Amino acid sequence: MKKQITLNLLILLAITVQSCTNKKKTDADSTAKNVEITDSLPHRDYEDVSDEPDQSTPYKPDATYPKKGNKIADFLPKTGIYEVQYETEGDLNNDGFPDIAVVLKYKENNISKRPMLILLQNKDKSYRLDKVSNIVMPIEYNEADYKIYDTEDITIENGGLNINLYSIGPGGNIFGSFKYFGNDFILNMIEAEYRGAGGHTGLFYNFEKGDITINETNTMKEDEPTESKTTKAKVKRYLFEKTSITNFFNED
Repeated sequence: MKKQITLNLLILLAITVQSCTNKKKTDADSTAKNVEITDSLPHRDYEDVSDEPDQSTPYKPDATYPKKGNKIADFLPKTGIYEVQYETEGDLNNDGFPDIAVVLKYKENNISKRPMLILLQNKDKSYRLDKVSNIVMPIEYNEADYKIYDTEDITIENGGLNINLYSIGPGGNIFGSFKYFGNDFILNMIEAEYRGAGGHTGLFYNFEKGDITINETNTMKEDEPTESKTTKAKVKRYLFEKTSITNFFNED
């Protein structure tokens, strides 16, 4: 009888030891698997996230422009990231020498900002970089690959730089003109036309007169009557470097 009890105790002890051994092994395997899964996750530092370009706004590549040159190509960034999209020639600062306005386009995509450079000619026929604007010319395409303005052109006439944007869509037609007043190159005139269901709106700003005119036309009526209202504008010089003609009438 004692032998039977002793045998049963030994069997029970063996089962207990085996059970503990299996539990430890299971825990060890689980820990090992957890460590392996954790270590396999990709590591992202804060700097990694902040270095990614913000897709909600147009990407503007960094660029440095030479201050002097003999032709347009001399003013392109040395990195080769831009190409010339538009150019026009004429006397902007009334010194008798033909100057140049040029719009640059980023080579890698159509949604980046397009810098516009004003190159004034010197007496020796060389040029100097006088003004740069990264916002006066709007981006060409939106992120849905939709061309915002159907036709664009720039001209220099009567001492003024004209930027003309045409669209049959929501962008409307926008025409802006910049002139030199002393050393400042400022917005002299801007006109915008927006068409929608039931009517269209015309907006006109004149710097020298210092007023804004709004014309509202009701196309739902047979005679299409137009109401016109002129108000005084803020006494302010809208600099070429800091003015977006497409957002001008949306700003306070």
